[in-house]
Amino acid sequence: MKNPLKDIGPGTLVAAAFIGPGTVTVCTVAGVQYGFTLLWAMALSVIATIVLQEMAARLGIVTQKGLAETITSEISNKWLRGAAVLLVVSAILIGNAAYEAGNISGGALGLASVLPTSILELGSLNIPFIPLLIGIVAFCILYFGNYKTIERALVSLVIVMSLSFLIAAVLTQPSISEFLKGLLIPSIPDESLLLIVGLIGTTVVPYNLFLHASLVKERWKTVGDLKAARKDVYVSIVLGGLVSMGIIVCGAAIQQSEITNAADLAKGLEPLFGAYAKYFLSIGLFAAGITSAITAPLAAAYVASGCFGWEDAIKSAKFKAVWITILLIGVVFSSVGFKSIEVIQFAQFANGLLLPIVAIFLLWIVNKKSILGEYKNTKPQNILGFIIVITTIGLGLRGLLKVFGVI
Repeated sequence: MKNPLKDIGPGTLVAAAFIGPGTVTVCTVAGVQYGFTLLWAMALSVIATIVLQEMAARLGIVTQKGLAETITSEISNKWLRGAAVLLVVSAILIGNAAYEAGNISGGALGLASVLPTSILELGSLNIPFIPLLIGIVAFCILYFGNYKTIERALVSLVIVMSLSFLIAAVLTQPSISEFLKGLLIPSIPDESLLLIVGLIGTTVVPYNLFLHASLVKERWKTVGDLKAARKDVYVSIVLGGLVSMGIIVCGAAIQQSEITNAADLAKGLEPLFGAYAKYFLSIGLFAAGITSAITAPLAAAYVASGCFGWEDAIKSAKFKAVWITILLIGVVFSSVGFKSIEVIQFAQFANGLLLPIVAIFLLWIVNKKSILGEYKNTKPQNILGFIIVITTIGLGLRGLLKVFGVI
């Protein structure tokens, strides 16, 4: 029999990247505060993700180059090129370093819900064992594994994560009619705008566009592979969207209004549905943390590699130095008790603001016949792309005006 999962790979890594502790936190807050009302925003985010990630995958396969590399090579003016490199590198590297602390802390929260917290005493230092363990696991997968090893590890973790969150959502026995109403009828309740921008920012992640374009050329080498790559995008992103919706459903089942971190989701469900929900959610949160702890440093390294033209990216010492730095920052910040929840939520909002800039770069590149030839964007693809850009710009501006009290 033909293996239905044969073509599933890079898209799953993208799903692994956007379903991290930040997604769990934002989706939980959306469910707790607004029930099923904001499911429509998640559905639109999934559609936008599919549209943009397909463009990034197509670019990577046809050109056999990453997005950062293509952008820098197409800007002839050295000042504009320098500004673009500075914008991309600073946004992705600094953003991913901030994310990494949240990724590792989130994975640690998942394990801490089911395991006793252990402390390593090194002289006068007391170091939590779980964040260190997650950092070591992520390091080993990235350092000793080639692309195929990393892909297989992440696909396995995504399957575990997906089953955990979806089973927990089913255990809450949601109302199908309320679910469909929230999914199909857009509504913007009072004070929900920033959360909607956050839901978009946690799903349509700018660094994933760079990551995807780089990953597909590790897996596929010819334009004949476009069909397989598109199947990979559709299946993986839809599955990721279903998981995010499952988390919103779980959040809607919680009766308490105080949610300070993603682990509160497990604690909130335990009185209602017993320890089983707690264990499913804890395992899911751990898997979400460790998958994102692997993909965030990997994406940062690919972006730096593309911007600075490093050869033989994944094996080069410079490439490894970037992801090791990002991973180390995450482990240190997580171990010293850095409060990552506020940073995660801010990063999701910042992602929502950065997205239009990266999407404009992407649309510009995929419309150049000199780069993609007959595989450049079609008119329907451009219409969808421009709708996404305009929508995200509008939401981002409204979100900023809301932050500064103008509206």
